[in-house]
Parts: sequence; structure tokens; C-alpha cells
Amino acid sequence: MTTYYSEEHEWLTVDGDTATVGITQHAADQLGEIVFVEQKEVGDDFEKGDDIGVIESVKAASEIYAAVDGEVLEANGTLEENPGALNDSPEGDAWIYKIKLTNTDQLNDLMDLDGYKAFIG
Repeated sequence: MTTYYSEEHEWLTVDGDTATVGITQHAADQLGEIVFVEQKEVGDDFEKGDDIGVIESVKAASEIYAAVDGEVLEANGTLEENPGALNDSPEGDAWIYKIKLTNTDQLNDLMDLDGYKAFIG
């Protein structure tokens, strides 16, 4: 498995043609207390750059943008009942989606951990 990071502060851990997607600790820290998460439905297709959900915190609402093309295989249903889990474990149990990648070449446009750390300074 390899983990990639986007400039929109998302991480993707890839295993074959499946990726688990979430937001980074940096993003969770910037958002503050997360109070609501809106997710796409299983089976929804999307393209890189599409809005695939919304995260609302006490500070603001932020859209989740797809870092790659894909299809939603699973949405983390626990986030509906406990959106604050994204503050507690954004890069662990509080993943947002499992997706099927439809264009793995797009992973080359994402950063590795060192690149992401340099990006956020």
C-alpha cells in the first residue's frame, strides 16, 4: 500500500485499484470542531476535481474535492453519527470513502508524505 496526498489536504492509501480516502491531520486542525459530514452514495462516479462531499465545522463549511477519478465503493457511515471522529482520527479510523480508481495514472500528480510536509510548511 502507498499513501498519496493532494493539495486539497486529502490522503489516499492505495491497494491495487482501491483507495481509502480521508482528510489530513493538518486539514482537521485547520477546520476546528467538525460537526457535519455529507458524503456521496455508494456507486456514485466522479472525476478528478469534482465536489464529492462537504465537511462543516464550527468555523466554516468546506467541500471535499476528488483527487482522482473513481467510483464510491463505501462511505464511512460512522461519520454521520459521529462527525467529530474526523478531529480525533482523520488519518485513521475516520476515513471518508473507499473508492475504485478508474485512472491510476492520476496518482502521479499527487505528493508523497515528504512532499506534503514541505507543501504545508
